[in-house]
Amino acid sequence: MSNLSLIYDYSKEELREILQEWDEPAYRVEQLWRGLYQSLWNNPDQFTVFPKSLRYRLSEQFAFESIFPQRETFADRGQTRKVLFQTQQGNPIETVLMQAGERHTLCISSQSGCGMGCVFCATGKMGFLANLTSGQIIEQVLYFVRLTRSENQTLSNIVVMGMGEPFHNFEQTLRALDRLNDPSGFCFGERRFTISTVGIVPMIREFARLRRQINLAISLHAADNELRSQLVPINRKYPIETLIEACRDYVKLTNRRISFEWVLIENLNDSFEQAQRLGSLLKGFLCHVNLIPLNPTPGYAGKAPSKKRILEFKKVLEQHHIPCTVRIPRGISIHAGCGQLAVFHQEQFH
Repeated sequence: MSNLSLIYDYSKEELREILQEWDEPAYRVEQLWRGLYQSLWNNPDQFTVFPKSLRYRLSEQFAFESIFPQRETFADRGQTRKVLFQTQQGNPIETVLMQAGERHTLCISSQSGCGMGCVFCATGKMGFLANLTSGQIIEQVLYFVRLTRSENQTLSNIVVMGMGEPFHNFEQTLRALDRLNDPSGFCFGERRFTISTVGIVPMIREFARLRRQINLAISLHAADNELRSQLVPINRKYPIETLIEACRDYVKLTNRRISFEWVLIENLNDSFEQAQRLGSLLKGFLCHVNLIPLNPTPGYAGKAPSKKRILEFKKVLEQHHIPCTVRIPRGISIHAGCGQLAVFHQEQFH
């Protein structure tokens, strides 16, 4: 196992200081940054603009990889691609690329495993294994961008909706997105990022204070505390009233629309009553609701409602003037759908 520091964990200014200590000219940091985030080089030998002595020093000081692809699977006629990575510590990470027309959305992980314990989520059944560093979050993105570039495709959006609760790894997640947003490097616009949280209220408020252009999505799944606490245990700590208040304050402070994710489970949260409650809860809210038919999860007996039931739920929300979209299930056959990540391969690592 390498003990070298991962180069993607460093900001541009931190790398500048290191190169200054090495008595390298100031322009070297720009070359290094462009090589990492524009040319997407991940080996010191690729930096042929550098003298051999500097390339050697970089190889002695830094690791350029810390997550390693173990398995790649495809679904939806090749339009959904999932890669299972392994960290040096043996922890699994899964990342999914989804294509819809010309749009390519990358779903990345912020943790290995997850401690939130949502009952319908395979990752939650794994429990928490490890926080990812900012560099490991970045590595997932750069790995897939190399793939899409080789196929003359362009990444459209990045969603932090893979394994883990991003707001339990708040600092590292934001550092990663800042680095990917840097106009002198990867230059991926803030509005093309979305962070999804199960509802960690203090971090929603902290995120609001930062007034970022990054999109925010809340995994809601129920409109009353009894049901939501059953589905999403963190609701016992941050009940719906507290969560919605924080979300309303976020919208007021940032003037940005918020998204609510709602996994539809037959005979549980797909009723007319739940739709009515949700409509009342979000009345007058600058928001959008994503309705997600449940993807199958081992150990959880629930299933998706019928198409008719889903459309009836959607109609109720529309009658309350709440914009909503039914998300088309993707990647089910390769366990790449929402809530399915990683549990199928856990045994090979532990």
